[in-house]
Amino acid sequence: MFQDHITVENRHKDFIKKITESETVYALKDGKGYATSYSNEKEYENGDEVQIICFWSDTARAKSCIENEWNHYEPSSIPLNEFVENWCLGMNIDGLLVGTDFDSNLLGYEAEPLELILDIIEELKASGKSLELKKFESIDDLENQIREVLAD
Repeated sequence: MFQDHITVENRHKDFIKKITESETVYALKDGKGYATSYSNEKEYENGDEVQIICFWSDTARAKSCIENEWNHYEPSSIPLNEFVENWCLGMNIDGLLVGTDFDSNLLGYEAEPLELILDIIEELKASGKSLELKKFESIDDLENQIREVLAD
């Protein structure tokens, strides 16, 4: 189990590196919406399972999960700025988690959406990149607002 945890953690770090390089995230989509799963680690206070929307760093990883209940899904690309501003912020409001680079066994990293945004910003800054945002003045503005929310 510990080995799995290290593998999942490393895949998550690779996910962040790859999506900041390509500025693209991939999801699996069908006519009704996007591929979701349930958390192995968290549940709501009322005991309900926490829902996860799964995202991948490339189409090959996403395609490797198109089987069983996801066999009718197709990979769909999402620009990184849209992923950060619309998806992650919206998922945080909805109480959902982000699943990153899940494998065909539906094992992957479960991230809090705001923490994931901070990880993405950190990687962008480390690689000397920025991101054109529509709802925020800059990635610094976004980062500051998220840190204020998390401090409350």
